[in-house]
Parts: sequence; structure tokens; C-alpha cells
Amino acid sequence: MPLPTVKGVGTFYKEYGNPKAEHVLFIHGLGASSLAWRDIPDALSEYFHTITVDLIGFGGSEKPENADYTVKGFSKFIMDFLIERIGIEEKEHTKISIVGHSLGGYIATQVAIQNKEMIEKLVLIDSSGLLEGPTPLLKDYRLAATEVNPVTRYEKVKRVLENLYAGPSRLLPVAVDLFDYTIEKPGAKHAFEAAFDNSTTTQIKPDGFKQIEDIPCLIIWGEKDNLIPIEYYHRFRQELPMAKYETIADAGHAPFVEKTALVYEKLRTFLMQDDDTTKRTT
Repeated sequence: MPLPTVKGVGTFYKEYGNPKAEHVLFIHGLGASSLAWRDIPDALSEYFHTITVDLIGFGGSEKPENADYTVKGFSKFIMDFLIERIGIEEKEHTKISIVGHSLGGYIATQVAIQNKEMIEKLVLIDSSGLLEGPTPLLKDYRLAATEVNPVTRYEKVKRVLENLYAGPSRLLPVAVDLFDYTIEKPGAKHAFEAAFDNSTTTQIKPDGFKQIEDIPCLIIWGEKDNLIPIEYYHRFRQELPMAKYETIADAGHAPFVEKTALVYEKLRTFLMQDDDTTKRTT
């Protein structure tokens, strides 16, 4: 069955819950897919209309060679997706909350900066967007993903993914298999390299942070993140001092994987909280 399209590009996405409820979009990180979110979007669909999408160039979405795999390009893709597939347009005053991880956090922030009036809330989890260059583990990640020899690549990817966790033994072998399967698809390595090179060497500008400082924002970070270390959590605190901040103990770069129930509850509480800090009744 052919994929639904966004500007002619096959795009894999899923929706959960009542489409008339408040919208929450999940954007995954570099080299990942919407599967990374586990069952969190489904669980949150008791309260919201949740949406997961595979970015153009990643996961089950198509990977055209001529696509714009920059944060700016991904942000445009997300807006096109919301308009074409979900029916959300700023001029209609439809609000949406966005949860972004790593590269997805950078993209979510850029979408919010460019479309402030449609953003209800923003959640950034171990987000990029302030890197001045790739960290050592990010460099290893790029080398592993673009390795030509399949056997060597598998072992390198396995080592890198293990280092994303606070407890390396928590890595499921299927995660390595899935990454290896996806990166072999035509156009996947190009998308990875282009997205990597852009997102690790560009930053969210101070005036961009200024534009979104009054959007309710939650920033979550794994205390043992080796990919984008916790020092960047503190840099975000300087740029968005009005946001709410949470660290997750005994968790690495993807705390929602290692501490799923805990992160789910933090998301649920924040997203269900009204601006006056009182919860809605459901």
C-alpha cells in the first residue's frame, strides 16, 4: 500500500486518539524513527490526539536525494505535513503541542520560532540546537552510520547505541537491526550525513529563543547523556530561563526509552496543565 504523501514525498506517520482533541506531535531524533517513542503516544491518546511522523529521509518515509536535509528544510517538511495530512493551519488558529527529541527538539524549536501563534506547548528532550560542533560520540555515530562494510558497520553502530544508554545492557538487539536495515535503504546515508552536518554545526539564535520565551516549555535531559552531555541542558536554561526543567537520573540520551513510565508521567502532567498551573478535567 503506497504511503500518503507530503509535497509528493511518501511519509510514514500514525495518529492516535480523537482527532478533535488537542494535538500533540512527536518528532524523533537523528537516525531514528517514530518507533523510538515506544507506547508513549498511544498512552497519551487517552487525553490528546497524538501524532508520530518519520522525518523525510528517515524511518519508513521516502528518502529523496534532492531533499533539503537541514533544520530549516525539516521544519518546512513538518509544517507541510501538519497542513496536508493533519489539517492544521496557523490562519485557522489551530494550536498544537510538539515533543521533540535530539534533532527533533531542534526542529520543534525552529517550527515554534517560525509559527509561534500555532504552538500550544513545547517539550524538548536532550535537544540539539546549541552544539558548536559534533561531540566525540556524535563523531563516532556518523562514522558508524556511514561505514561501508556491513559487518563492521553493525558492530560500530551497536557500540554507539550502547553508549547512548546509561546502562548499555538496556539496548535491545532489534534496535541495532532496525537501524542497520534502514540505513541501507537508498538515500538513507545521504540524508543522515546532510542532517548530521547541518544540525551539529548550527545553533538556535538568541533572538529565536527570545521569540518563544513565553511559550510554555518543558526541557527534559538524561543525566548520563553521552551524545549531547548535560552541560547543554544548562545552556538551554540560560537561553530559556522561563521554561520548566527536569533531569532524569540513570538515563542517557533517550530517557523516554530507559525510563518510559517516568517520562510519560512528566509529559502527561505538563501537557495537561493549564497556563494557570491547574490541571484540566478529562
